Amino acid sequence: MAGGEVRRARRMAVAAAAVACLLTATACADDKPRATGSKPAAPQPLGAEERELLHDTEQTLLRQCMRQQGFRLWKVPLKPVPEQREFPYAVDDVKWAREHGYGSDLQERAEKLRTEDPNRRYFEGLPAERRAAAKAALHGRDRRGGPSVTLPGGGVARRSGDGCTAQAQTRLYGDFARWFRTKTFTDNLTGLRMARVGAEPAFRKAVKDWSSCMRGKGHAYDDPGQARHAFTAPTAGKTAAATGRARSAEVSTAVAEAECARGSGLSEVAERLHRRHGERLRAEYREQVNERLRLEHAALLRVPGLSASR
Repeated sequence: MAGGEVRRARRMAVAAAAVACLLTATACADDKPRATGSKPAAPQPLGAEERELLHDTEQTLLRQCMRQQGFRLWKVPLKPVPEQREFPYAVDDVKWAREHGYGSDLQERAEKLRTEDPNRRYFEGLPAERRAAAKAALHGRDRRGGPSVTLPGGGVARRSGDGCTAQAQTRLYGDFARWFRTKTFTDNLTGLRMARVGAEPAFRKAVKDWSSCMRGKGHAYDDPGQARHAFTAPTAGKTAAATGRARSAEVSTAVAEAECARGSGLSEVAERLHRRHGERLRAEYREQVNERLRLEHAALLRVPGLSASR
C-alpha cells in the first residue's frame, strides 16, 4: 500500500467505530439488555473483535493476491494508533484530554507510522513503470467499468471492479459490487447524521452555552471545532511539537472543553440528538443498513475456510 492507502486504513478504523454505532439499534454507550419479542431479530452489528477479524482477513487476502501478481504487501492494522479517538461534537472525556489534549501527540505517532510504513517505502522504491503496475494490481485499472453508488447526501462514488482489492472483497463478502455499494452508502450516513445533529436548534443553543463556559475559563472559542483546529491544524502541528508551552496550552484547552461539554449540557444534548438521528437514519435506510449487516455476518462465516486456504 502506498501512503494514501495507509491513510485510508486509518480513516477506516475511525469510520468502522462510527458506523458500528450507527448500525446498532441504540447508542453505543447504551449496553442495557434488550427484551426479547416474537419478531425475528434484525442482524446485529459486529463487535470490535469481529471487525478486526474481517479487516485482518481482507489484509491477508490482499497480500496473497499481490504476491500472485509479483508484488509485496504488508498488513496494515485496523487501528495503527489504538488510543486515537473521534469526538464528533466535542471532546468530553476529561481523563483522555488530560493525557492527549486534542490528540496532536497521537497524530504525530500516526504520521511517524505512515512515514515508516514498509508499504509506502516499497511502492516509492519501485521504478515508475513498476510502481504504476503495482498500484493497478492493488486498486484496479479503470473505475468506469466498476460498480457505482449514489450517496445519501448526493454525489456518486465509483470503484474499479478489478484488481486485488476487488478480488479480496469478493472472496470475503461474496459479491464485490454489492459490498462496495452497501458499505460506501452506509459509511456516508455517519456524516449525514452529524449534519442533522448540527442543524438542531437545541444543539446550537448547547454550543452557545459551551462557548460561554469556555470564555469563563479564559478560552474564547465559538465552538469546539474552532478550539480543536487551533491545535490540530497542519500549521499548528510544528509549533505544538516544538514547544512544551504549546503542548501545555493544548492540554489545558482540551480539558476545559471536556469540562464545559459536561457542565454546559452540550455532551448530553449531543448524545441525545445523536441517538435520535441514528434511529431515524436506520429507519429511513433500513434496507441498506440491514444488507450491510447481512454481508458482514456472511463474511464471518467464510473466514475459517479462507484462513484454511492460506
